[in-house]
Parts: sequence; C-alpha cells; structure tokens
Amino acid sequence: MPSKYYGLWIFAVIRSLQNILIVILALNAGSTIVAAESNIPWERYDESADLASLAVHENQSMRYQLLLSKVLDKNTLWEPFADELKTFSQEDYESLKPLILDKPINEIQSAVTEGRLNYETLVSFYIYRIREIETDNSRYINAVISLNPNALNRARMLDELRRQGRDVAPDSIFGIPVLLKDNVGAMGMATTAGALALQHNVTVNAFITDRLIENGAIILGKANLSEWAYFFCEDCPSGYSAMGGQTLNPYGRFEFGTGGSSSGSGAGTAANFATVAVGSETSGSILSPASANSLVGLKPTTGSLSRSGVVPISATLDTTGPITRTIADAVILFNAMVGFDENDMAMPLISADLYLLYRTVELNGKRLGALESFSDNSFYQEVLETLAENEASIVDITMNYERREGFSELLGREMVRDLALYLETYSAEEVGINSIASLREFNEIDLGLRAPYGQEIVEMMDELTLAPEQTEALRDQLQSNARGALEYLFTEFDLDVLLSINNRHANIAALANYPALTIPLGYEAGGRPVGLTLIAPSFQEQALIDIGVKIEELTQARKAPASYQ
Repeated sequence: MPSKYYGLWIFAVIRSLQNILIVILALNAGSTIVAAESNIPWERYDESADLASLAVHENQSMRYQLLLSKVLDKNTLWEPFADELKTFSQEDYESLKPLILDKPINEIQSAVTEGRLNYETLVSFYIYRIREIETDNSRYINAVISLNPNALNRARMLDELRRQGRDVAPDSIFGIPVLLKDNVGAMGMATTAGALALQHNVTVNAFITDRLIENGAIILGKANLSEWAYFFCEDCPSGYSAMGGQTLNPYGRFEFGTGGSSSGSGAGTAANFATVAVGSETSGSILSPASANSLVGLKPTTGSLSRSGVVPISATLDTTGPITRTIADAVILFNAMVGFDENDMAMPLISADLYLLYRTVELNGKRLGALESFSDNSFYQEVLETLAENEASIVDITMNYERREGFSELLGREMVRDLALYLETYSAEEVGINSIASLREFNEIDLGLRAPYGQEIVEMMDELTLAPEQTEALRDQLQSNARGALEYLFTEFDLDVLLSINNRHANIAALANYPALTIPLGYEAGGRPVGLTLIAPSFQEQALIDIGVKIEELTQARKAPASYQ
C-alpha cells in the first residue's frame, strides 16, 4: 500500500469498526435506537478515506476525486416536511415497505383503492426513505438534488379527489410520485442541469411536466445527473455534478458506475426513491443508466415526446423518456407525457399522439436480429436460446458500421445554438449566463468549485468555428451513415427488432433516430447489472414494447439491490 494512503486506510478501518459497534448496539437495544438513528440530521463527513480507496480502483472511471457536492446541504431537501416527518415513525416506514418497495404502479393503485394506502402516505414514505438513506454515510447515493415542497399538499389534494369519487384506473399515473431529471423544468424547484450556473434557475414547467400534472402525477423532486447531460468535461466521471455531487450505484456504490447522464433517475429508481423517473437522452443517456441500474429505459424516437423546457444539447437528437422498474410502468409514464407541442420543431414529424399499449404478444413470426459481435456474451446467447425456444426467429447478422468523426463537433455546435435559445426563453432572471461563452467565463472564476474536473468540452464549444452550412452538412453525413446501416439490416433481413447489450449501440440508434428499449437481463459474477437493448425503426416503439414484454416475462431477471431493500 502506498505510504501516502496508509493513514487514510487506518482511519477507514477505525470508522468501519465504529459503524459495526453502532449496528450491534442498535440490534441489542431494539427498534428505538434504530428509529432515533434514522432521524438524525445530515452532516458532511470526511470522505478522504473513501476517496483514497477509490483512487486505486481497478476501473479508472471509478477513481472519483469528489463524492459530496460542495454546495448542497442535504438537510434542505426534507426541511419543508419537518412537521410531517416528526409523526412518521420508523415503525410506519417498515410496515409500509411491503406495500410500496419495488411495487409497480398497478399494485400501488390497487392498495390505494382497497384503502391500505393513500397518496399522502406514499409520498411521506419516499421522503422518509430518501432522508434515511442520504443521511447514512455508508449507503448514500446522491441521487436527488431537490424535493418538491408542494409534494405532500398535492398528494392530499389527490386523496381528496379520490374520496369524492374520482375513479382511478390501475394503469394511471394519478397520485404516483415521479422524479424528474434536473434538466426538466418544474415550477417551485430550480432546473439546474447539475450546474452552479443554473443554481437559481427557478423556471416554468416543461411541456412534459405539465402533461404529467394534468394526468395526476406528483412531481416528487429533481434527480441528480451528469452535469450538462454529460457534455461538459473530458475526464469527469459519469454521474457527477457540482450541484448534486457524485451519483453512486445502489448495486455497488464503489464498485460500479451509474451510467449517465440520467444517473440520478436511474440510481434513485433502483433504490426506490420514487415509483418512476424521467430521464433524457442525446446518445445513451437513458439506456446507459437504465442498464447500469438494472432498470427498464425507453429512448423514444425524437419527436414522440416534447423537449420544450428541457435544458438542451441537440435539437436533432435530444429526447425525454421513462426510466422504470417494469415495462408496464414505462408504458404508463410514457403515455402520461405524450402530447402535441407546437413549440417543439420535431413534433410535426408525427401526425397524431403516439400512445403505447401494454399487451402480451407471442413471439411466433417475430424476427430478431442477433449481432455476431456478442457471440461470446453468455447473457446474450442464453436469452437468444430462450427466445428461439419460444418460436422467435433468430437472425444472425453482422453490422458494418464505423462511427465517423465529427459527432462531438455536431453536438457542440447545436448546443451553442440551442442552449442560448433555452436561456433566452426559459431561464430565470437570477441566471447570470446567456451563452456557452458566458458559461465558460462563469466557471473560470472558481474552477475548483464550479468545474473541478475541468470544462474541456465547454472550451471546445466556445472555440468552434463551424458555419451553419457546415454543421448541416456534418449532421446529414452522420445521420445518413447511421440510418443507412440500420435501414439495410432491417430491410435486408426483414427484422422486427435488433438486439444489443446495454448502451453499446446507443450512438447509431440516436443518429438514425431509432427508438430503443433496455430491459434487465441479469448480473455478472460481481453483481454488475446487464441489460438487453432492443432497437426498432423510427416511431416503432410499440414493436419494442410488444417484444420486450414477452422477454421480461420469460427472463424475470431483475432483482432489487440487496443493500436497499
């Protein structure tokens, strides 16, 4: 062990022994001590021992330089609910777990209909759970940047509507707590994109937020994310933001990354911080955290869901989408966000709202593309055998696609344009930037606080000299290359869907504007989640759902993270 880490190692051992002693005392003393421990306020701890252990992690991307946000006092998250939390006990929390923990929307709605649960209690449970986990220095995951101070009041209002006779279907978002990725606008909370430059950006609802509220959802809070949707710095780890700190994976906090950029939406959903969450994707930002956290993630066709009021990267590629624990919940959440937005220029691509159906469809006659590049992946090969046994046609294919240069430049040029437009249209008066150039200047005032990993991508964008016609030519070249490769496969082999692993083909799907759905597939020997990802042609989300439902039914692969049950 390097000598410079020896003292930190001793400190970590002592701290671990202290934690063990606390647990033993709590067990001997009964539930009273446990309840008392769960109500202690959050205090910033010395993270140096944890960072020292991560500094020698075999996976270089896990060698975090920071864990906690330097600006977020977590006590402010649950402070608006102090009075309610005083009357919500550890016994209440434990008794509610069987009704709420890892339960899909339809089971939660059934519990409410039967009088075993109400929405106010449901919201209280999640707030209590967030406080319990985020104040525990051995379990926190930094998944949440803010909580909605109006969440309990809205839950009470929805409970009253049910008492007055409001009929709620089992597949309704009505009364269901939703976490929004913190680049999605929601009144009453800042929309920060994880950046200190937007710390005070209290703005209007995004279009999809309005749709969720119109359909009865409860916006519980804002999820952490990779800052600026992971288009900010070259060497920063996925899941880090100055506002929220480093998001950690509940399946292995210091073992596996969370994926990005919808990191908090993924980690928070896996750890049951909310029933469902909303993410956004430009290239992999829903598929990556969903697969990394053993979840379902739907990256829709750009144009299916609105982006108005969402902090952008690229108008060409950006989309919002669901991150959930089941496909049924993904369908419910997707349908609750659907609606025609005349201000989103991608919307005219479709003539009607694209609602999805959750149904069981047999695999007989379905043609599923199996990529030769995964021939040595045991998870992939095992699911192919299962699908073949259930009468799906497995079509072996080889993808001839080379990722061309210029992708970062395309995103950079579009973000220069689209972020300036967002700031002009949506940002609060307190926001002191109006462009990528002013963002760069803002961060340079205090890089240690505002951009501790640097801001190389911001600098790249600020220095780009691509003219509009060059940008358009680059976009056409990249998109036609990706679209041509996928169109050839789907046409030549008459495919219904193409099967991939995790977010391995997120880039080509994004550029071709093909939707994708990832589903839990299993776990590696060390516990790292693995996802199966289905890709289909534009606006063929229903094909993904139909085949995905059957795969989910056949595999039943998802397990809750052991330390968060």
